[in-house]
Amino acid sequence: MWRMPSASREVVFVDGVRTPFGKAGSLYAETRADDLVVNCIRELLRRHPELPPERVDEVAVAATTQTGDQGLTIGRTAALLAGLPRSVPGFAIDRMCAGAMTAVTTTASGIAFGAYDVVVAGGVEHMGRHPMGEGIDPNPRIVAEKLVDQSALVMGATAENLHDRFPGITRERADAFAVLSQQRVAQAYADGVIQESLVTVATRSSTLGWGLATADEPPRPGTTAGGLARLRTPFRPHGRVTAGNAAGLNDGAAAALLAAEDVATELGLPVAMRLVGFAFAGVDPEVMGVGPIPATEKALARAGLTIDDIGAFEINEAFAVQVLAFLDHFGLDAEDPRVNPYGGAIALGHPLASSGVRLMIHLARQFRERPDVRYGITTMCIGLGMGGTVIWENPHFAGDEER
Repeated sequence: MWRMPSASREVVFVDGVRTPFGKAGSLYAETRADDLVVNCIRELLRRHPELPPERVDEVAVAATTQTGDQGLTIGRTAALLAGLPRSVPGFAIDRMCAGAMTAVTTTASGIAFGAYDVVVAGGVEHMGRHPMGEGIDPNPRIVAEKLVDQSALVMGATAENLHDRFPGITRERADAFAVLSQQRVAQAYADGVIQESLVTVATRSSTLGWGLATADEPPRPGTTAGGLARLRTPFRPHGRVTAGNAAGLNDGAAAALLAAEDVATELGLPVAMRLVGFAFAGVDPEVMGVGPIPATEKALARAGLTIDDIGAFEINEAFAVQVLAFLDHFGLDAEDPRVNPYGGAIALGHPLASSGVRLMIHLARQFRERPDVRYGITTMCIGLGMGGTVIWENPHFAGDEER
């Protein structure tokens, strides 16, 4: 007779891959969203021949706009299209920007409980085909009864609200951080850091024919503070949020392989990170960018850790102001080399539901290069007033103390 396991199992992040990110409706204008995530799943299986496909217990794929080629229970359809056995189930999930993050934490919980041994978790967003908010029908009570301010439904407006709340975060500071993100991405490309996780994607254009996507399309390595200062502020006259200090509208997908640590050992799968804990938190939707702060505090408290225990940070750069609010709160410098050392979404792009795994891919690389670091976090703000944080442990940590 089956019974609930008496103790939870250790969950590990085995590997993660992603497509190059494109500008919305550009690089992938004639490429299907489901094909983007299928490419990622196939690449994970190709990189890990030691994993029998039938040992995958679940495929969880997130999408913010679940319609068209991002609909039809995309986790299941992607599993079938990727060539996994029909015995492998799948499901779709949505938590807006934290879709892939939630796919990871949900399936990781199943591994810890004993329901799964190995899972694929990821996300996809084709904002060129499915703009954020496409087909939605907000209940009129939300605004009529003032449950939230109308600005809560426009992410750029919430970023302007965050500037209002923290007047010390000026446009100049936001622009300086954006320049740093571009510089770090350029250096990461020069060092070959980013390329190792990219999946080459065949692209089709009715005018140009077939091509290959091998690198991210959004980065602008020549970005300067002077150039950013000349950009318009579309969300408010004389505002502070611009196309240069915020992530763009993008297309892309990412997927990760997770496993119980004992199963990873059994199968010979590598261990890139070990899950410590996670938390999601709600905040005022009008200032959704502060979400990572309470989510991080909640996750740290539950894990018995403090911010001083964290030696590596991957923060999603939806808006520069949101990252700076987090850093200011925890007393971290905007140029701290532990924070987004390979750049972030301002330069790389933010295809909503896929970005959570992109953060994890970068943190895993940080861990590999930093055996002196024991704990790291991936954290992001989430539309409609939320934040999510996942704490990871470095399996390459040189210390020998017990957790």
